[in-house]
Amino acid sequence: MSNMPNVKVGIVAVSRDCFPESLSVSRRQRLVEAYKAKYDEADIYECPVCIVESEIHMMQALEDVKKAGCNALCVYLGNFGPEIAETMLAKYFDGPKMFIAAAEETSENGGLVQGRGDAYCGMLNASYNLKLRNVKAYIPEYPVGTAEECADMIHEFLPVARAVYGLENLKIISFGPRPTNFLACNAPIKQLYNLGVEIEENSELDLFESFNKHAGDERIPEVVKSMEAELGTGNKKPEILSKLAQYELTLLDWVEAHKGSRKYVAIAGKCWPAFQTQFGFVPCYVNSRLTAMGIPVSCEVDIYGALSEFIGTVVSQDTVTLLDINNTVPADIYKADIEGKFPYTHKDTFMGFHCGNTASGKLAFCEMKNQMIMARSLPEEVTNGTLEGDIVPGEITFFRLQSTADAKLNAYIAQGEVLPVATRSFGAIGIFAIPQMGRFYRHVLIEKNFPHHGAVAFGHYGKAIFDVFKYLGVEDIGYNQPAGVLYKTESPWG
Repeated sequence: MSNMPNVKVGIVAVSRDCFPESLSVSRRQRLVEAYKAKYDEADIYECPVCIVESEIHMMQALEDVKKAGCNALCVYLGNFGPEIAETMLAKYFDGPKMFIAAAEETSENGGLVQGRGDAYCGMLNASYNLKLRNVKAYIPEYPVGTAEECADMIHEFLPVARAVYGLENLKIISFGPRPTNFLACNAPIKQLYNLGVEIEENSELDLFESFNKHAGDERIPEVVKSMEAELGTGNKKPEILSKLAQYELTLLDWVEAHKGSRKYVAIAGKCWPAFQTQFGFVPCYVNSRLTAMGIPVSCEVDIYGALSEFIGTVVSQDTVTLLDINNTVPADIYKADIEGKFPYTHKDTFMGFHCGNTASGKLAFCEMKNQMIMARSLPEEVTNGTLEGDIVPGEITFFRLQSTADAKLNAYIAQGEVLPVATRSFGAIGIFAIPQMGRFYRHVLIEKNFPHHGAVAFGHYGKAIFDVFKYLGVEDIGYNQPAGVLYKTESPWG
């Protein structure tokens, strides 16, 4: 299945009737030309039926962009704009929307006399009317620009639109309650409904029954071959692959049978304490494979972890992972391999780890192993199924969207990198460095009661993810504040 939304942005120009309509026409045309010259023209659609000046025009434009298959909207103020009609257009359009405005140019007919559009002023009225109508819209940091600058703004809107549209069409499928002593991953689901996300909660017995019905599935050998090819010399547990293939098919078939009216799916899966003894393996490797297919799977029935992974997937259009913010870097490793070689203090570093759920494409090397922590109290043969190795070095964004215990949304975002330093440890693991991590850890992660799981996107996507969270109405978005900028709870005396 395709689990990645694509967006097509309908560009609708608007005009206040006491300003020259020709300004909006010519400026829209130049905007579209500028976008096509720099980006993929399939991203956008130029609404040609009218310049929106009235409620009647609004209905005509709305019908046109719908017929054109647009699932995102750009309202373009070619001049001051009709604050009522343009915000009604945003209200009745079903999908993410943005507002941008044209900058003045003396080359226009009439210069700054007959050719002045005052869209800079009109954007203020547009934002006020959006608030009056309770309409959410993306407005760039500086939303007024030339054709080329506005083209860049639309392009920056695409990952935000993908995420917002994706969430409006997402179902999260979970299996089982959170494991005991994992209250941190247990959050109210009310906010999922507020975001437009559907949730289907199932018993582990439902999953186990479906798994057993897939025994002997004729597709298993083909999936095993795929796993063997992916693992290569890292295939250290070949005896478990047929069961893992059976489980992978179980999940994929469940998704197809249960996504219902929704276009996209994420999974919050169970992996312990009874999973290993009943299924006979751990699901980490299968989780990594589905995530690489664009179907994020979180561990330990972490519903908001799966939600965060999905946001990272559609924003980055790449594989993500979910890791524990796990352990400190030993002082001897820091001194030998980091100090003086990278611009980070010891407190800026930590190890991100999970048992083996990170996709092979995001590991510098990998091997199929058993879950060492579980094997301390269980027979080793039922703990096979982890994909272990050091995470590839490079830029990352660590983030999470979470519901608090009293059902309020909060979030954090921190950009940094995975260092090219050997971990000397087990699991899917990497040495992470985030500027001012020590303060961020204390005054955001601990102070605001975030759980230990964080989503990881491979690249710097902080701006887009921040804009997604703002669009969704998240008021509390933590980040790693620079030195000298105190957190609200941080002592000025250190």
